[in-house]
This record gives sequence, structure tokens and C-alpha cells, in this order.
Amino acid sequence: MKQKPDLSRLTLFNLSFGFFGVQIAYALQSGNISRIFATMGADPKSLSFFWILPPLMGMIVQPIVGVLSDRTWCRLGRRIPYLIIGSLIAVIVMFLLPNAGSLSDVFWVAMTLGAIILMFLDTSLNMAMQPFKMMVGDMVNEKQKGLAYAIQSFLCNLGQVVGFALPFLMSYIGLSTDASHGVPTSLKMAFYVGAVILIVCVIYTCMNVREMPPKEYAEYHGTSVEKEDHVNLVDLLRHSPTNYWRVALVQFFCWAAFLFMWNYTTGTIADTVWHTTDAKSADFQAAGDWVGIVFAVQSVASVLWAMCLSPLERRFGLKAAYAISLVIGGIGFALVPFMPDKWTLFLPFALIGCAWAAMLALPFTIVTNALEGRPHMGTYLGLFNCSICLPQILAGLTGGLILAVVGEHQYNMMIVAGVLLFLGAMSVTVIQKK
Repeated sequence: MKQKPDLSRLTLFNLSFGFFGVQIAYALQSGNISRIFATMGADPKSLSFFWILPPLMGMIVQPIVGVLSDRTWCRLGRRIPYLIIGSLIAVIVMFLLPNAGSLSDVFWVAMTLGAIILMFLDTSLNMAMQPFKMMVGDMVNEKQKGLAYAIQSFLCNLGQVVGFALPFLMSYIGLSTDASHGVPTSLKMAFYVGAVILIVCVIYTCMNVREMPPKEYAEYHGTSVEKEDHVNLVDLLRHSPTNYWRVALVQFFCWAAFLFMWNYTTGTIADTVWHTTDAKSADFQAAGDWVGIVFAVQSVASVLWAMCLSPLERRFGLKAAYAISLVIGGIGFALVPFMPDKWTLFLPFALIGCAWAAMLALPFTIVTNALEGRPHMGTYLGLFNCSICLPQILAGLTGGLILAVVGEHQYNMMIVAGVLLFLGAMSVTVIQKK
């Protein structure tokens, strides 16, 4: 089996540049779903149910994309066709989601339509996101894989900074934030701008990336066929590396924590800083805009912390760097309810960004290294994304119940998220070094 050659930094950048646009769309979704449905009239205890659909569709779509792309060879490439299809659908749906409340005057119909549109948005974004991780696994050698995922993490966080900040920027330039008749114009325009950026970024990647043709791929991956054989997913999981499952355990606690953050941060900040729970009030919408800013701070901090991960890994080891990052993030979550000023919120969300950096880079580095030399890389990574989706589904199902147990105030869910990250840090100890 031939060794993959080193790639230039520009090539590594081009491989992941479209990820920047996809993450802008993801940031708009994760930062504003609760705000959109709360503005439409959803009860806080039911908000978590709207978060079930996105990871559920991810858990279904990502393995399918993995299996199909493993068996795809066409003029456009192996993974890129799925990137194009997903991106085009995402652009259309991004224009629809903030207008869901206008599609019907009947409350339950509008909510149902909104949930269906959200389902299509997350399905398409999952289809567009998955190829980027697979192309790194296909084309980058083990020595450069850490750098490739670091670049991907940087672009991911940069995209999130832009996506989270867009609603605030639209308000800042003077677009209306009046929510008395539904989702404000400023938030709608943020989604429209994000959709345009997404398609431009994807076009750039498609024009500047050449995937390996079948013969070349076979030489570098030790296979003798142009298309990988049909595979039994149960057998594939049964023979997966030990670290595949151990990293999944860490993922369980981490992604449940972050779903609670995305779901309850708007209500938390509106309550603790603006002292309101009325979703149609000007103060609640101002809190919603500020959520984008603190999430952007989280993303900037994540970019900076990502630069520290390699030195930390060299000094203390990968597992220690992973666990330290999660503990710092857990402290950040625990601090959120005790920050009564909007500016002091920058501190806890910067700490949360440290955990986010580790979650984006280290799990896929560990798993793809464990899978090196095995066929069906795309299928494995698609299945591994279930470790991201399943905890979010369970958190969505139980979020309202947990909120009722810990109290009516949404800021209590930030403390729950902090506890989950501490548990995730403890779980890192089970990961094998090799």
C-alpha cells in the first residue's frame, strides 16, 4: 500500500473551505431555533422537542451519505456530489425557516410546518457537512491529519462567529427587530445572507478540490476494487476499534451538554440580564441578538484554544488535553447563571469555547487514526456521527422534564450542562493511547 503524499497547506485549506459556509448555516440554526419557535409562541418546556428532529435526521442521513459515497465514483468525485446536493437544499430551506410562522394562522399548523422545515434544513446541512470530514480521511496522510482537522476546526469556528453575529449585525445596521407580528426582519435577513455565503463557499471548494480517482484511491488505501463492497453495518460496528466506542462515550456527555446550551441560552440570558420571559418583547429579542454575540465569543475563544491543543498534547498527551478542555468548558457553563451583566458573559462563553475546540478536533483525530488502513472509512465516520446525534436526541426528549426537576428558570440548565462536561472529562480516561 502506497503512503499518501504530504499536501500543501493551500490544498488542506481548499478541502475544508466550504465547511466555513456550512457552519454559518449551522450557527444560524443552533443560535436561533429556540428564539424562532419561542417567538411563534412555543412554551419553554416544549422547546427541547424541536431540537429532536435535527440530530435525528443527522443520525439517519450521515450513515447513508457515508455508505453511498463510499460506493460513488463519478465525474464530480466521490464525496462532492453529496456536498452539492445538500448545499442546494440547505439554501432553499434557509429562506423558508424564518418565515415558518407566516405559512399558517393556525398555531399548531405553523409549528408543524416549522418543525418540518427545520428537519429539512438539518438533513441538508448534514449531507453537506459529512463530505468534508470524509475527504480529509480519504486524501490526507496520518502525519497531516491533525493539521487538516485543525484547519477544519478553525474554519468551522470562523463560520460560527459570522453565523452567530449575523442577527446582531442586521439589527445594528438598522433592520427591524419588532417581533410583534412574528420573526423580526433582522433575523430573516441574517438567514438570507447566510444562505448566499454558504453556496459561494461550496462552489469554491468544488472548483478547487480534485478527489482521488478509483485507481489512485485503491493504491493509497490498499484496496483492489474500484467500488467498496456492500457492508453489513452491524458487522462493521462489531469489528470497529475499541477507541471508536470509548470516544463515543465522551461524545455522549459533551453533545448533550451543548444541546442544552443551544436550547436554553436565549431564555437564560433574557431572564438573568434583561429580566424578561416574554418572547415577543423587545428585551427578549435584544437578548436573542446578544446570544449570537456570546456564541461568537465562544467561537473566537475556540479558535484561539485550538492553537493551544497541539502544545498541550505534546506536553501532557492527547487525553490530558482533551480532559482539560472539557473541565474548562464545564466551569464556563456553571458560571453563566451568575453573570448579571451582558459583558461579563464573555468570560464563561470563552471558557465554553475551549471545550468546543477539543470536541471539534480531537475525537475525529482519534477515530480516523484508529481506522487508518480499513475500508469503508466514509461509512465508519457516518456511523460515528451517531455519537453526536443520539445524545442530542435524548437531551431533547428529556430537556423539559429536567427543567421541571431543577426549577422553572432556564438558567439552571446551564449548570446541568456543566455537570455533563465534567462527566465527559472523566470519561476521557477510558480512551486508549493507541
